[in-house]
Amino acid sequence: MKLWLLRHGEAQPHARRDAERALTEHGRNEVRQSAERLRGRPLQRILVSPYVRAQQTAELVCEHLGLDLPLTTLDWLTPDDSPRDVANRLDQYPADELLIVSHNPLLGALAGLLVHGHLQLPFPLRTASLVGLEAELPLAGLMQQIELYHPR
Repeated sequence: MKLWLLRHGEAQPHARRDAERALTEHGRNEVRQSAERLRGRPLQRILVSPYVRAQQTAELVCEHLGLDLPLTTLDWLTPDDSPRDVANRLDQYPADELLIVSHNPLLGALAGLLVHGHLQLPFPLRTASLVGLEAELPLAGLMQQIELYHPR
């Protein structure tokens, strides 16, 4: 399985609630750059945070790549959710190529957990950073990093 983790693009600094912050134009450009790294990948499923900036990021990836995939919005993919809980739920979404669009610190910690087997070495992710991981199963400590891309 290949697991792709994409942090949302740059978002507006303020909104009524954090969950309502939308992408900036710079953030949209960052997402397009990272989406290009997924061109030709046979993505089968996209899991996404309910926050506006993550939803916009996932929609932009689909638009940019011409993908006709439904977005599976999950309330346990927000910035403060547990990477261990997310890792434990991944087997509910079987796919050869799975994309998760979410936030930091969740995604950096999740990548670190899946590669290193613990939470002490999170991946440093900027806005719209893309991490590619590969293993037979998405289990803590058993995945290998195959990609780490930070847009300009």
